[in-house]
Amino acid sequence: MLFLFFLQMIPSDLSQAKEDGNGVPANAKRSKPEDQGEQDAVLRPVKLSRTELYKPPTVEELNQLKEAESLFHCSLLKMQMEELLKEVALSERRKKQIDSFVKTVTEALQSVPSFPKVELGDLSWLAGSVKVPFIMMPAENAGKFQMAPPASVDLIGSYPLGTCIKPRITVDLAVTIPAEVLQTKDDMNQRYPRKRALYLAGLAQHLSSSAEIGSMRYSCLHGNRLRPLLLLTPSGKESSNFTVRLHACLPPGYFKPSRFHPQRNNIRTKWYTESPEPPTPHYNSSVLGDMLPRAHLQFLSAVSSQCPAFAEGVALIKVWLRQRELDQGAGCFNGFLASMTLAYLLSKHRVNNNMTAYQLLRNTLHFLATTDLTETAITLARKPDSTAPSLPEFQDAFQVVFVDPSGHLNLCAEMTECTYKQVQHEASLSMQFWDDATVNGFHALLMTPKPLERTSDHIFQLLELVKLQASCKKLKLLSELMDHSGNYVRTMLPYILSLLQQGLGQRILLLTHSLSPDPEWTVEAEPPKHKAQPPLSFGLILRPDYAASVLERGPPADSPKAAEFRKLWGPRSELRRFQDGAITEAVLWTGESACEKRLVPRQIVNHLLQLHADIPESCVRYVGAMMDDVIQMKESLKVVQSYDDLSRKLWRLEGLPLSVTAVQGAHPALRYTQVFPPKPLKLDYSFFGKEKSSRSLLPKEGKPCPVYIEPITVVCHMEGSGKWPHDRVAIRHLKAAFHLSLGELLTKEHSYTCRPCPTHLDVWKEGYAFRVHVAYHREPQVLRESVGPDGLLVVRDNEAAQALELATVHRPLLTSTLHGLQQQHPCFGAVCRLAKRWLGAQLLSDDIREDAADLLVASLFLHPAPFTAPSSPQVGFLRFLRLLSSFDWRNNPLVVNLNSNDSGWLAPPRNDFVAGRDSLPVMFIATPSDKKLSLWTKREPSVQMMQRAVMLAAESLKVLEPQLKDGTQIQDVKVAMRPPLDAYDVLIHLLPKQVPLLKQAVDPPLVVFSRGTEAGKAGTPGGAMPVIDYNPVALYLSELRDSFGDLALFFCDPYGGTVIAVLWKPKAFKPVPFKVSADAGEQAHSVPNVEAIVEDFSVMGKDLVRSVEARTERWSV
Repeated sequence: MLFLFFLQMIPSDLSQAKEDGNGVPANAKRSKPEDQGEQDAVLRPVKLSRTELYKPPTVEELNQLKEAESLFHCSLLKMQMEELLKEVALSERRKKQIDSFVKTVTEALQSVPSFPKVELGDLSWLAGSVKVPFIMMPAENAGKFQMAPPASVDLIGSYPLGTCIKPRITVDLAVTIPAEVLQTKDDMNQRYPRKRALYLAGLAQHLSSSAEIGSMRYSCLHGNRLRPLLLLTPSGKESSNFTVRLHACLPPGYFKPSRFHPQRNNIRTKWYTESPEPPTPHYNSSVLGDMLPRAHLQFLSAVSSQCPAFAEGVALIKVWLRQRELDQGAGCFNGFLASMTLAYLLSKHRVNNNMTAYQLLRNTLHFLATTDLTETAITLARKPDSTAPSLPEFQDAFQVVFVDPSGHLNLCAEMTECTYKQVQHEASLSMQFWDDATVNGFHALLMTPKPLERTSDHIFQLLELVKLQASCKKLKLLSELMDHSGNYVRTMLPYILSLLQQGLGQRILLLTHSLSPDPEWTVEAEPPKHKAQPPLSFGLILRPDYAASVLERGPPADSPKAAEFRKLWGPRSELRRFQDGAITEAVLWTGESACEKRLVPRQIVNHLLQLHADIPESCVRYVGAMMDDVIQMKESLKVVQSYDDLSRKLWRLEGLPLSVTAVQGAHPALRYTQVFPPKPLKLDYSFFGKEKSSRSLLPKEGKPCPVYIEPITVVCHMEGSGKWPHDRVAIRHLKAAFHLSLGELLTKEHSYTCRPCPTHLDVWKEGYAFRVHVAYHREPQVLRESVGPDGLLVVRDNEAAQALELATVHRPLLTSTLHGLQQQHPCFGAVCRLAKRWLGAQLLSDDIREDAADLLVASLFLHPAPFTAPSSPQVGFLRFLRLLSSFDWRNNPLVVNLNSNDSGWLAPPRNDFVAGRDSLPVMFIATPSDKKLSLWTKREPSVQMMQRAVMLAAESLKVLEPQLKDGTQIQDVKVAMRPPLDAYDVLIHLLPKQVPLLKQAVDPPLVVFSRGTEAGKAGTPGGAMPVIDYNPVALYLSELRDSFGDLALFFCDPYGGTVIAVLWKPKAFKPVPFKVSADAGEQAHSVPNVEAIVEDFSVMGKDLVRSVEARTERWSV
């Protein structure tokens, strides 16, 4: 994976320390004195006179300013592009190393010894342990072979063209096989590919004696087994800096290109199988590709000579492709294709020769986004000869068609339709984000990696690829298998993709697949078999509106398409009558909960592969809901329905002195983001004791802690009126009176059990506890007002007013906004729940609060660049970890535009942030209603806890992503949820019996405690009021912080955690002066008694604390 870094606005003394391409600091000592002198000259300050300093800009400078203004969103983007190009370009020192090594290899190749002619299958001339990089199947083949020095050795590819970039530096050498080695019929039956492989083996045998060559390995060009390569690296310290690839090529014009027409056959079936002779377009393209590398280099050199920015434009395109993992592997969109695409645009005058690299990149992406090469073929051939195939003939043979300047070779012969669709999709997304002024296009599109597991909503892999061999036979793909020279994986891939595309249909936005990496093996080893390839990975980007549908409605029973539908779905298809009276074919998938419905695509994939390709479900590893078990996916729809009902009843209450103007929810459950949504409870009254005066249930001593009933916060706004007093105490008394009145009316009219309090009203309704707060819109203002000593009214902000405004204004507004976001993106709530469960498990939930976590996740859906918005909890959670670990919190605010219709407010928060950074929170989140303060992160996290959160998020990604990609690893996603406790000084272990949320733990114990509930639906309205919001763990934690907060930090997982971790503050036990009176003589010092403090932990937590583990080896007093 490419991680590119650039330096912005670096001071001159620091910029000299930047490493050049070979990893040596530019200001390191050089052996040559002139280099040192030149460096000193660079560092010497330049003195300018006043006239020179303030002279008007030149015409060139004005043109640069105008260009930056017209082409870029800002001048910073122009500087970023320039720095990126400098960063990926090869240094002069690296070029000298490459040229020296290429010269050494070329000289060594000229001295290759000759061997007499032998039969093609006779390998006796190949001494030593060097193997041939080719699978000789079928083994028998006619023809002669002899070893001879190459006719020529030439540089080809990106290096001579100037488009080679870091970090993977590869230099291509075309080694021309002499004509005497070849025969006129070598184009038939794999004779030439075998001779090519034998010639490479001969070269490897000869070069193995060279001391200047470090390592030698075989590989294949873009995974094509017919085109093996010999990889060379220099010896010594430079061995890992670059690789030279030897391509054995045909002499120019040795075969007529017309012999490799896509509709011609060059593998006789009597030699391979016993079926009719079909065309072999892929085999033909492989051979033809070895005839044209020099011609392609000449063509690209001519084009680039006319366009000064050609090399830089190609470099930017290659960076863009590399970040999307599209430039490596079988059938990839490689750098050569990128160069040819840009050459095509220049030849067709789609771009101008005078354009900048940035303009070339934008226009190339626009072309890729708007041109579908699977439908419309393009060609670079201006006047192809009469024997060249026509574009329709190319389209009959290949899925993607881009014809080279000769008119005979399809450059995209190995590319699948899905790969090009992925390129198109990525280009379209990039153009969309680049034109959005609110998105940092440079960072999103050129600096952010997009691996498959972070891009796709669902991923699945095909294991045991050897089974595809039998699939080829079942589907009668033997002709295609012969064309691909026995590579059954490449043969089956287009069919599997077409089948899945047809079956998944409108459920998916895009179907992608991994590009099998180019295999590499030592020259002493046999070439790997096809079954040795890594599992094929597929990615699904889902359409949230259709992906979870359990019904696949087909054509009417009497339609001609009904037979095709039945053929596709097999026995799963059946006739059904619908409410509109139509009788159609249909397929019904299983799924009741939202979690099960999200996995309908898995049912479709397994069914189609089993039915049509005989690939059993055991060979399909589907990864779409790995994280669901962590939070026991349940929906919070019932609690929202109960709240809506209560809201309507509060609106309709009559007999109040003032009317209700608004009822707003202010609880995560009402925006679908609570980690464990409250369930309706049916109480077991025998478990509790009763308090007679208030008809309340009380926990009995000796029994486990009763079930935790979390109150659902509801804010009830009363109308403004002159009846409201202007005194803060009087307002509180009036609100308490409203709580009494509301409780009486709800009890009288709806038989709800209510308990009024001065600050709120608790309502027990349908097994849920609602906590209603009466709000008066002017109360925060009243709290800010006070009368000064001079009798004047003073308005001053204070914490009480801010807290009240947060609870009655901002939080209800946030809840309603995020509730709307959930309606647009059905998996938003599930991603929030996973994110907050992770924060809780890592003991960070007191530092990144629920509201802040919800806003972090909301940014992934509202500002998904460079991705699409997540459509599965799994990928959303991975992106949350990526955001937390990689966002530049020190230098940028996280702007969350909850009002997508208005983007005009986005610039001021960024400007204000830069101006006042030192006084702002560590994590700054700006929203339309909170542009300057970051209310949700104003107090926490601290700098230290933010650093820990960033570190833990990065480590969790390292644990989770390999599990998604590699099925051989231990599949336990809960590893990312288990906190490391080694860093803490004291661990307080709690009694599981007294932890009411024990079932929510990451690893819940097998022992189950009765907590005073019964199975079944909640009872009728009325009954005794249970104990609400009683969590002994939270109360104990609060007491610890109140008592010892100046000495230690306390951490606990709020979701069933049975350990409280304690970390002493660095200055907690330093001696401090102890003063008894002003007349004290000798100065005394006091130190906290750590043993007594640890003992107090147990005393304060009597009947709750099981043991206290003091890790004395970690600290000393």
